[in-house]
Amino acid sequence: MKQVIKMRQMSNNQKGIIKKISATGDMGRRIREMGLVPGAEIQIQGRAPLKDPVAVKIKNYTLTLRNNEASFILVEVEALNTAKE
Repeated sequence: MKQVIKMRQMSNNQKGIIKKISATGDMGRRIREMGLVPGAEIQIQGRAPLKDPVAVKIKNYTLTLRNNEASFILVEVEALNTAKE
């Protein structure tokens, strides 16, 4: 089952597809210029020791975003299966 979450909520090595960029103005433009556009597949590569910034792999490169920027990016991911039998 899939769910849509903010990029900042993703776990290390988790993959997803960008669904929406809610940032407007200059921040929205900068995010899209980096290739973070709806339909793009991303993977979280890791986080700094204090959890900010986050390293994101998109296409063949890695970029870093602050968590406040990652909050504007909604990503569709596979729901984590918490029910174990």
